[in-house]
Amino acid sequence: MTDANKQGQGWSDGLATKKEAAMRTTPEHIDTLKEGEVFVFGSNAHGMHYGGAARTAVKKFGAVMGQGDGLQGQSYAISSMEGLKALQANVRRFTDFARLHPELTFLVTRIGCGIAGYTDEEVAPFFASAAELDNVWLPASFWEILNK
Repeated sequence: MTDANKQGQGWSDGLATKKEAAMRTTPEHIDTLKEGEVFVFGSNAHGMHYGGAARTAVKKFGAVMGQGDGLQGQSYAISSMEGLKALQANVRRFTDFARLHPELTFLVTRIGCGIAGYTDEEVAPFFASAAELDNVWLPASFWEILNK
């Protein structure tokens, strides 16, 4: 399928077109959220949100120390420090949650690609199903990998 054919009809595998992906790209720096927006960040299972996006989630968006997964305030934690298999399962759980909450817009950060030490190439494929949802925004680096 050519890029021209992809415009306006979605890819045959359900992923967003490049134009749609550009419109649903998480900003690199998020300091404020609108009503209904949720900051999605990488955490650890113990919910010790001391660094990176997790620290931002605590300071600005209602993340709760001691809660390593799920919705908390205007943020959603995805535990990313327990290995790739666990991360994949946690992303599936997030995707199910996002599917059940179309009234919310989820701004996903580069989960697992900071303190956890994974690459975008390792993590982005876990978000392929989430990318099909209109209410999930992904980092530009994830879209680039998913739309190859």
